[in-house]
Amino acid sequence: MRGFVHEAQPMRVVLRPGASVTATPDEAERLGLRRLLVVSGPRGARTALAVADALGDACAGLHAEARMHVPAEVADRAVEVARAAGADGCVAVGGGSAIGLGKVIALRTGLPLVAVPSTYSGSEMTPVWGLTEHGAKRTGRDPSVLPRSVVYDPELTLSLPVALSVTSGINAVAHAAEALYAPDASPLVSLMAEEGVRAMTGALPRVAADPADLDARGRALYGAWLCGAALGATTMGLHHKLCHVLGGTFGLPHAETHTVVLPYVLAHNAPAAPEAMTALGRALDTDDAPHALQQLSGRLGAPRSLAELGLKEADLAVAARAAAGQAYPNPRPVTVAGVLDVLTAAYQGDRPQTKPRPTRTDPNR
Repeated sequence: MRGFVHEAQPMRVVLRPGASVTATPDEAERLGLRRLLVVSGPRGARTALAVADALGDACAGLHAEARMHVPAEVADRAVEVARAAGADGCVAVGGGSAIGLGKVIALRTGLPLVAVPSTYSGSEMTPVWGLTEHGAKRTGRDPSVLPRSVVYDPELTLSLPVALSVTSGINAVAHAAEALYAPDASPLVSLMAEEGVRAMTGALPRVAADPADLDARGRALYGAWLCGAALGATTMGLHHKLCHVLGGTFGLPHAETHTVVLPYVLAHNAPAAPEAMTALGRALDTDDAPHALQQLSGRLGAPRSLAELGLKEADLAVAARAAAGQAYPNPRPVTVAGVLDVLTAAYQGDRPQTKPRPTRTDPNR
């Protein structure tokens, strides 16, 4: 039995159909909030408007300008709007872009955040914030960005296209996968991560077969909650850092990039993380988790390669150097050569191949 430290995140979670308009006002009242700025992306403005209407007089305005990877200028504008409105809280409605913008508002203003997710990314369960400036995405951890309440509404995800449902769900699986081999994992986190993977990968084929299946949508949100909570309690490794580079520097789409890259990072780390691979294998009912995830996402119509996402072959070496130049924990040592191998395989869309554990003579050491 290994020693561990586990600290529960101070957050309230509500999951039920219709909760976005029935529970959000109750959560705001419970927190004592009277002037809430609702933020969303342009595509989610209609949904955000329904939440704003449900808040009634407690809504201080709707700001529908969230963008992927939270560009600094977008964050600056949102903070200005929140201050000008005299907001005493923020409600972020939508996917990772909206939740991310809400987090930066909370970070800079100290306003409490209520999250109403419409995708399965699970980022609402983490104290991690991100900001893109001068072509680079930087992230940090701060308890002030953790939402005070998270309202999960399966009905809110019914309009989420199947393609985005799949990639958003695999993005959540990536959270759980990295939590399983994180240096600060605990038994409870590992249980949540494994169950999150099992729930999400079981729900996604049902969502793809029938996008109106409310039970499958709810099951996917349940998986997103567990996967996000697992990541929120642990430290990110190579997969997330690499995706941040690909998104922040090269503008690749967030969920799709996670979906393509995950099997290759798992294959790379597998020899140094046998317990994590065993847990993933149980959740996926397989003895080859990287290949099973690649097959699942491909079967459900997700992109299979970084080339499909628009990355240029000449960008691979640049991305490898950027990812390897950052210090972060990972089961295997992070080197330029090793990261380049991962990126090259992901660029080509090959079957993920588990690499042997590095030896003293291994050039990737």
